[in-house]
Parts: sequence; structure tokens; C-alpha cells
Amino acid sequence: MPFRSGFVSIIGRPNAGKSTLLNALVGEKLAIVTHKPQTTRNRITGIVNVKKVGRRQPGQIVFVDTPGVHKPTDALNKRMMKEVEDALVGCDLLLLMIDVSQKFGTGDEFVLELVKRTEAKAFLILNKIDLIPKGRLLPMIEQYSKLHSFEAVIPVSAEKKQGLEELVTLVVNALPEGPKYFPLDQVTDQPERFVVAELIREQVLINTKEEVPYASGVIVERFEDLPKLVKIAAAICVEREGQKGIIIGKQGSMLKHIGTRARLEIERFLGKKVFLEIFVKVREGWRGSARAVEETLDWKRQLEDLTSKTMPE
Repeated sequence: MPFRSGFVSIIGRPNAGKSTLLNALVGEKLAIVTHKPQTTRNRITGIVNVKKVGRRQPGQIVFVDTPGVHKPTDALNKRMMKEVEDALVGCDLLLLMIDVSQKFGTGDEFVLELVKRTEAKAFLILNKIDLIPKGRLLPMIEQYSKLHSFEAVIPVSAEKKQGLEELVTLVVNALPEGPKYFPLDQVTDQPERFVVAELIREQVLINTKEEVPYASGVIVERFEDLPKLVKIAAAICVEREGQKGIIIGKQGSMLKHIGTRARLEIERFLGKKVFLEIFVKVREGWRGSARAVEETLDWKRQLEDLTSKTMPE
């Protein structure tokens, strides 16, 4: 039996459920999930190893979650769209994810144009089928099938984990023969520091409103993994003093709440006790500066900076 492997990029509009799907397929929380659009800012990989079962062939699927497709308006949005475009280069299979509870619009047309410009095979994933009557599904499949020649159309509910077994079978069988790209016990290529920063940002997104969540970024400045404890220091970057005041809250109450919730999520992810120190920095207009965006989002650069640093006593 041939072993199949490859890279499978998941694209779609904001809030289509891409990150929820990635987490469900991998079985771990790798991508943060909120109801706010543009929660995902980076490409995030999730590795799924598949055994031979029935008509399913053995293999390794490297899923790549991407930011929601949108028209960029500043340096941050342009960086996010570059993440999407980079994920399309050289992928073996493309999954276009659609939220079936939303009406087809110009945003969907924009995503479809991206799909048509790629050479990779494409599956159409109709997500959130639990939110609509079953009678609406077939006309929707026919509608999308007229717009592009998809290799397969797969209805799923990522949140309810419906249809995922069929999805994995069809995906792995569609991949070319190839090697294991990652060890069997590895579920992502993102470092723990990146996931930690995202878990902190998730709590900012959940607990703040209006412009504050979108004007916030998180940089892990210290990460020390001790035998029984992980010491972490992280900065939440915002654009204005007023935003800093909102995140800190009255007598530091909001920052304490964000820190407590984030620490619990980080401990669950790392499987260790965590000492977490969070502070807030103002970087005026950082979303409009390409350099500031790279410094905030580029975890590879941050990792290089962290290698020479240790936590203070």
C-alpha cells in the first residue's frame, strides 16, 4: 500500500471555521478561535497521521490554516494576505471552506478567484451544516459546483465534528505518494512560544471590545522552561494610551483577568505549571508599519531573539 503525504491549505473568508476545523482534525488546540473576524494572523500547521482503514490509504497530512481572506487596508492586513498567498504556493491540495449559514457575496467571489488562480486540486468544504435545514444543502452544492470544478464537495460541521472522517479519507487519498515530513509524535511545526503568544492574544480578543482586540499584538519576551515550572514574560502591544488603559482596567483588574485565563490555557497546553508576567506597551500605529508588523508577528525572528535571553530572578 503506497504511503501518501502532502501539504493541504485551508482558505476561506473570516469566521468560516478554518481554525476550528484544524483543531478538530489534529485533536489539539493549535489555533485560537473567537467569534471576532481576523482572529488568525499567521499560517498555522497541524499534522495528522493516517492509518489504513477500509478505503482510506495510509499517509501524513500537513494541514495549513490561514488568515481569513479579505481586502487589505494596512500593513497588518497585507501581511495576513501574504500568509494566505504563501500557503497557496506549492500546496498539494486546497480546501476552500464556506460558512453555509451566510449568504454568498462579493467576499466569496474574491476567495473563489484565488482558488481559480492556483494550480492545485481543490475541495469545497461546506461548514456549519448543523445551522441550516438539510433541504438547503443540495441547492448550495449545485450552486458552487457551477462556479468551479471542485474535485470533491464535503459537507461538515467542524464544531460538532461531523463529516471529518470522510474529509480525512478523501484528503489523504488525493495526496501524492511521498515521505513522512514530520515525526509521528509531532502535531505542529510552530514553537511553543508562538502558541503561548496566541493564547494570550485570544484572551485579549475575548475580553475587550471595539478596536482594542484588532489593535493588539503579543510578543513573548522571555521563556524559560524549568523542570517543574515555565517562566514567561509577554508584552501586549497596542496603538494608543487609551487602549492600554482598557486592557489594564481599573486597578489592573482586566490585565489580571486576562493573565489568569491565559495562564490556565497555557498550563493546559504545556502540561506544566506556569509563572506568567504580562505587561502592556504602546507602539503608536504599529499596524500601519510593515517593520512593526514583522516584529510583532514573525515568530521566527522572536525565537532567534529569545535564544540569548533568560528570565530575570
